[in-house]
Order: sequence, then structure tokens, then C-alpha cells
Amino acid sequence: MASPTEENYLKSLYALTKEAEGVNVSVLSSVLKVSLPTINSMVKNLKRQGYVNYKKYKPILLTEKGKKEAALVLRKHRLTEMYLVDKMGFGWEEVHEIAEQVEHIDSPVFFDRMDELLGYPRIDPHGSPIPDKEGEVIIVPNVKLSDCKPGEVVKLIALSHSSADFLRFLNSRELNLGAKLEITFVETYDNSMTVSYENHPAEILSGIVCDSLLVEK
Repeated sequence: MASPTEENYLKSLYALTKEAEGVNVSVLSSVLKVSLPTINSMVKNLKRQGYVNYKKYKPILLTEKGKKEAALVLRKHRLTEMYLVDKMGFGWEEVHEIAEQVEHIDSPVFFDRMDELLGYPRIDPHGSPIPDKEGEVIIVPNVKLSDCKPGEVVKLIALSHSSADFLRFLNSRELNLGAKLEITFVETYDNSMTVSYENHPAEILSGIVCDSLLVEK
């Protein structure tokens, strides 16, 4: 088993790999806020354990073993978030920091029972897919709200990020997953949108917000 620190590295590499074939050492250093010498030392350690492939001055590549390990950490994190919201009444803006701690518990049976109690959910409270016990992920197709046009009716199914500030903003607008949004106007100057949904006949959302809302047409 990877240590908690190693798991954090693998999880970050997994997230960054979605945006590129490999991950630059300086990018990983910036994301984790760790010095380059420390990053290099850890990457060498991960390479020895078979989690990554890495050559000096080349991007870091997760191996299949590394991808599975990272996905299983995400499974624990996202199941925990779902349990905190669904069974314990936490707000979706409150669960990330708690899940960051719980995800390092080394007890598959604990998380399997959590999965069972939740009814085997496919997504976490923010719409992100929950990997299965083998680390496999089912991706649900979606588009950014900002890519939609006036007159379209769409369903909010996920968020591109889940920072606490962003989630509190959505709370203030009573905008939750599952909401059906009708796009009534798009401002060409700043890409803001006017949308209508339950109890909100004309809500204006900035271009930045619309980029972060993932919808199903």
C-alpha cells in the first residue's frame, strides 16, 4: 500500500493526467506547493514502486498500477463525501476536508460497506464519478453550460471543480445537481447567461460560473 503522502501524489497526478499525456515536474510542484527537490525525490520513490514512469526532463507518466492506486484513493474520497452528505446531513461544501483525511484509511471492507449502505452510487455529491473496486470509472458525457445556446433546456449533472466558495455561491442561488435550466439569453460581451429554473425565473450567471457547470442536454 502507498503511504498517505504517496497517495496524495498519485491522486494529483491522476487529476492532472486528464489534461495531458504526462505531467511536468514543475506543474506538480506548483499544484502540491512542494519544492522541486522534494518532488524529484518522491517521483523516484514512486518509480521504484512501479507507480510511475519517469526520465529526467520528461513528463511523469502514471503506470497502470499507478492509475489504479490513484483511482482507488478517489473511490474512498468520493464515497466518503457521498456518505457525509447522504447519511450525515453535511452540506456539499463541507465534506472535502473530512474526506481528505478519511481517504487514507486502509480498510477496503470499510469502504465496501459504505458503498453498500449508500446503494452503490455512481457519482459523488458534486457529480464526479466514483471508481468501482477495480478502479474503473464510468464517464457520463456532459458539456459546459457555456457551450449551450439560448432556448436550450439542460440538466445540471456535475461541476468541473468543487471549491467551498463556488459551492457556497451555488447554494446562494439554490442551484443543485438535477436542476433543469432553460437558457433564455447569452451576453456576447462577457459570455454571461440568463437562465430560468425552479423559483428562479431570471438568474444571471457569469461566464466563469457557466464554464464550471456541466450539463446534459
